[in-house]
Amino acid sequence: MNAHLPTLILNTLSPFSQLFSSPTWKKAQLLCVGAILCQGARRISSIPHVLGMAHNKRFEKYHRFLNRDEWNPFVGAKILLGLLVSLIPLDQTLMIVLDDTVERRNGRAIKAKGCYRDAVRSTQGHVVTCYGLKWLAMCLLVKLPWNTRYWALPFLTFLQYPKKYDEKIQRRHRTSMDYAILAARFLGKWLSKKRWIMLGDGAFACVELINACLKSGGHMISRLRIDVRLYSEPPQDFKGKRGRKATKGKRIETFKSMLDNKELLWQQATVTWYGGLKKQIQYLSGVDLMYKSNHPVAKVRWVLVKDPEGKMQTIPLVSSNPHHMPEFIIETFVLRFSIEILFEEARAHLGMETQRQWSDKAILRATPLIFALFSLICLIALKLRETVDLSVSTSAWYAKNPDEATFSDIIAYVRRFCWANWYLT
Repeated sequence: MNAHLPTLILNTLSPFSQLFSSPTWKKAQLLCVGAILCQGARRISSIPHVLGMAHNKRFEKYHRFLNRDEWNPFVGAKILLGLLVSLIPLDQTLMIVLDDTVERRNGRAIKAKGCYRDAVRSTQGHVVTCYGLKWLAMCLLVKLPWNTRYWALPFLTFLQYPKKYDEKIQRRHRTSMDYAILAARFLGKWLSKKRWIMLGDGAFACVELINACLKSGGHMISRLRIDVRLYSEPPQDFKGKRGRKATKGKRIETFKSMLDNKELLWQQATVTWYGGLKKQIQYLSGVDLMYKSNHPVAKVRWVLVKDPEGKMQTIPLVSSNPHHMPEFIIETFVLRFSIEILFEEARAHLGMETQRQWSDKAILRATPLIFALFSLICLIALKLRETVDLSVSTSAWYAKNPDEATFSDIIAYVRRFCWANWYLT
């Protein structure tokens, strides 16, 4: 069957061959192409059907790819990141966005299952919880030729175990912040010669992660809590002063009091907002210190952003680089929304939440492979675009810009190539 797989796809996947033994590598290629061609649920049993192998009596060996075969997913993440980084100009700073999402799953045999807030169904006044698996995804923001916005292409995904399960097996519990710090250390090793910035929401704005990014050679831009505590520079020590040197000065005015202070002069600016639109905003900015006991202080630039029309909530942002301009911090943080689009596309077109694995090892591998498949499909489409024109699907009631292809267009583009390669050549 391998001889019938498209050569272009095999060449795109070839850097990953070092991860597997020869028999496992053959299975990996078949599963990847089958997962691209599948529509609906992405189950191992669906892939032999779409590849014309429904009567193969050794179907169990494809299940073993997830629950038994030996291969290192972290090495695969490093290889995938290298392929994605090659799409970005050498002099451009890499934008790494991270966020967590809940994969709704149920079943008594799933040990990593927990009860979490469902961000998709919840509102500010109504919280909806669900059982499932919590994943932390790391994505590289890439400007692709078929769309004007940045796409979040995932390369590394962590499974977060619930606290009760870790306590039951007497293991130290790792939070989202712990995995984000671990990811920053990986980036420091994998991107040692690159400039990079990590983008996160308010859950990742803390001194520990900022210091981890700085130590690894990168920077952090994220949203802040409205009640965060920031401090001024410590006063200079005078001669004869006893005791240790002060690490911080007095606490600065809170963001809430800044909003009520009529004497502050708000700056005006026009920035690129969500959807690529230009928007007039007002902001305050300053350079101060973030402090947490038993941790080094972090010198940061904060930006308090306000909508003069009053249509959006006032949000504070922070950057670990005090030299970043406020407009740059605002426009860079807005790019973070691409990861939310990724989560929706993975559910709609890649069958996320349709897996039915019960083995711990298979659960740990299945969803990260689905996220990686998103990036691989984009890489395949980039190579295919050199020889085959990309057409964007449209309709009378959905007038889509020909230069604004969505992921549904890209996966259909790759599928058409696969079917044509098999039946028209």
